[in-house]
Amino acid sequence: MCGIAGIISKNISKVTVERLKLMTDSIAHRGPDGEGHWISENGMVGFGHRRLSIIDLSSFGAQPMHYANGRYTITFNGEIYNYLEIKKGLQAKGYTFNSNSDTEVLLALYDAKREKCLEDLDGMFSFAIYDEQVKSVFFARDRFGEKPLFYTYNGKDEFHFGSEMKELWAAGIPKDVNNKMLYNYLSYGLLENANDQSETFYEGIQKLEAAHYIILKLNDFSLIKKRYWDIDINNVDYNTDITKASEKFQSLFYDSVKKRLRSDVPVGSSLSGGLDSSLIVCVINDLLVNKSSPVKQKTFSARFPGFEKDEGKYMDLVNTKTKAESFFTFPNEIGLIEKIEKVAYHQEEPFGSASICVQFDVMKLAKDNGVIVLLDGQGADELLGGYHYYYNSYFEELKNKDKGMYERALADYNKLHALNAINKNVSPGFKKRIKNAFPFIIKPYFQYKNALKELINPSLNREFTNNFADKSYLGLNFDLYAKKSLNEALYYSTMTKGLSELLRYSDRNSMAHSREVRLPFLNHKLVEFLFTLPAEFKISKGWTKYIMRETFQHILPNEITWRKDKIGYEPPQKAWMDTALAKEMIQSKKELLVSKGVLNKRVLNQTPRAVSATDENDSSWRQWMAGSLFS
Repeated sequence: MCGIAGIISKNISKVTVERLKLMTDSIAHRGPDGEGHWISENGMVGFGHRRLSIIDLSSFGAQPMHYANGRYTITFNGEIYNYLEIKKGLQAKGYTFNSNSDTEVLLALYDAKREKCLEDLDGMFSFAIYDEQVKSVFFARDRFGEKPLFYTYNGKDEFHFGSEMKELWAAGIPKDVNNKMLYNYLSYGLLENANDQSETFYEGIQKLEAAHYIILKLNDFSLIKKRYWDIDINNVDYNTDITKASEKFQSLFYDSVKKRLRSDVPVGSSLSGGLDSSLIVCVINDLLVNKSSPVKQKTFSARFPGFEKDEGKYMDLVNTKTKAESFFTFPNEIGLIEKIEKVAYHQEEPFGSASICVQFDVMKLAKDNGVIVLLDGQGADELLGGYHYYYNSYFEELKNKDKGMYERALADYNKLHALNAINKNVSPGFKKRIKNAFPFIIKPYFQYKNALKELINPSLNREFTNNFADKSYLGLNFDLYAKKSLNEALYYSTMTKGLSELLRYSDRNSMAHSREVRLPFLNHKLVEFLFTLPAEFKISKGWTKYIMRETFQHILPNEITWRKDKIGYEPPQKAWMDTALAKEMIQSKKELLVSKGVLNKRVLNQTPRAVSATDENDSSWRQWMAGSLFS
C-alpha cells in the first residue's frame, strides 16, 4: 500500500526528480516507510513512489521497481491478494523472482499477458508500467475503484498522474474548482457525476474509472482507454437452491478473508457492530481457531454513549464471542470542529456526513495501537441489498414477475418491520409507485421544483446558477427509483454511484494515517456469484441480506444475525452541528462562498440549521463542505 506519482512529457525539462519529489512529498502520509524516483533514459517518463511496507519489508520490495533487465518499470499502489498463486503459476512457466513482493509478481504477469494480466488479479490497485521496448505506459485501476488514480492529459504532449490530486497541484497543475460539479452538489447533494465517472470537482483533473485501463503511446501521445471487467446482471441462476448457494457463498467468502489476511505486518478489523463487520471478525476468529493460532485479534470501533444509534452492545457481543482485544474511540462535537478541516484536506472533495470524520478517528485509533492493516465490511450492502431502500426495487421486480409473491413479500416486510423505530417504512405507497412507474416525469419534476425554489427564495448567486447549471446532471440522485429489478439497483450502487463514494472515504481516511483497509466482500469471484442469485435469496421473508444471515448464523451472535434495523455508521451529527462553534464555522464558509460568487448574500442572514446525516435538505452541511474546496 503506497502512493504513486508520475510525469510524462515530450518536453523533458518538465520531467525532473525535483518535480517528482514535490509530488511524493505531498503524499508522505500514504507511504512513510520510503520513497523512490526514477526517470527513463529518453527523459520523457518520470515515476515517483512513497512506500508503506506491507509485504516483503526488505529493500527488494522498494519502488519504482524494474523487471526483465530494465524493460519494465512500475510504480504500484495496492495489494494483489492472490500473488502467491499467480507466482506459482509463473514459476512453472520459467519465471524467476528476486523478491517476495506482490509487485514483482505483477510485473512478471504483465510480461506474460500484457493487459490481460488484469483478468487474473484479485486485489485493489492502481499502477503504471512503462515498457521501454515499445515506448508506452500502461495504467490500470482495480475492478471496484478501491485505489485511486487521478490524471491530467492535454491531448498532445503532457500527462501527469498521482494517487491524490494534491500531487498534481504540487506539480503546478492549477487548482480550479469545477463549478458544474459544485452547482449540482449544492443543489442536489451529488458527490459524483454518474454520467461521467471520470469527472472530479476540479477542472482539468480526471480520475481513471474503476475496472478501466489506459495505454499511453509516447510516439504520438495517443491515449486508449478501455473497460476490462463488468458484471452481467442478467446471468441469474434460477435453478440453484438456498443450500447450494450458501455452501458456495461460505467457501468464496472464507477464501477471500484468508487471502486478505496475508501480511508481514499486524492485521486487525474495523468493527461497527453491524452484520458485515461482525461477520468478518467472526470469520477471522474461526480461521485463527482452526489454525490453533495464539494470535489475539484486535478490533477498532467508534462509540457514541447515550445516542440511540450507538452500537456498543453489538460490538461487545462480537468481541466477547471472539475474545478479541477491543479498542474504542469516542468522537464528539469538539473533535468534529477540530478535525474537519484536516479530514477535508485529505478527502479533497466534499463528503456526505460527519460519519467520515468518525471513520478518520477509527483509523487513527488503529495507528495509535500499532495495527497497520484493517479488514472492513464495505460492499456487502450494495451486493446483498442491505439498505432498506432496496426493498423498492425488490417489490417492483416481484410485482412484475408474480403478483402473489409480491403480496406475500410485502406482508412479510410489514409484519417484520412494524416496530422498527430506526428505519423508515418503505412500503410502496402512492408517491413511490409514481416514482417507479414514471421516472421520466419525476426527474423533471425535481428539476423544476428546485428551479422554482431558487427563483422564489434563491440561495445561489444568480450569475453562478446561470453559468453552471448543467441540465444533464440534474436528478441523478433519483435514478434508483427507475430500477425495475433488485439486480439493477444493486449494480447501480456497486458500479455506478454509491460504493465508489464510500471507497474514496475509506482510502483517504486510512492513508491519512498510513493504514491499509482490505475489503473481503469485494473479491470479484464472490461478487460475480452473488449477482447470479435470484432476488429472493437476497431479500426474503422481510429480511435484507437473507442468504448471508442464513449462511453464517452458526458463527455470528444471534442478536446480530437477526437484527431488523440498519444503521449506517451514523454519529449524532445533528447534536454536533447545533453547537455555537459549528454554526460559527458554517457561517465562515458561507462568507467564503459569497465572496467567490457562489452563494447569494442573503444566506448570511440565515441561521445555520442543525442537520442529521440522513437529512435530505442539508444545505448547511453542503455549504460547509463546499467551502473546503476553496481552502
